[in-house]
Amino acid sequence: MPKQPHTHHQARVHRQRPGRRTAIAVVGVIAAITLTACAGKEAPEHAFDVAPYVQKGHVADCGAFKAQADAQAVLRADALDPNGLDRDGDGIACPALPAPTDKKRVHRDFMTDVDGAPISDPADPSQAE
Repeated sequence: MPKQPHTHHQARVHRQRPGRRTAIAVVGVIAAITLTACAGKEAPEHAFDVAPYVQKGHVADCGAFKAQADAQAVLRADALDPNGLDRDGDGIACPALPAPTDKKRVHRDFMTDVDGAPISDPADPSQAE
């Protein structure tokens, strides 16, 4: 077997690659930017005891609340709205009340009568006797 010529290897040039610390820092920056961009999209956290207003029938109207977010919390807890807090049915309770506010709409896909009781089958006016 012939001898292969002996060659000297040149030293490898090491390139600096992003290390683990750099990758973690980049992920942290991206997370911070994302959280900042998403801030304010959620319904604001507001502690309010809805128990005195829920499942008790009509016990209060918009004038009983200091803030719109309080009325909205009651509407959110009982979307049947026996208190009449959402008169126009748009899912926002007492929009004229002062801050703090909660403008995240409550889904209400049913009709109610004057007293706020749900109407499951609306009367058909053409069927009237």
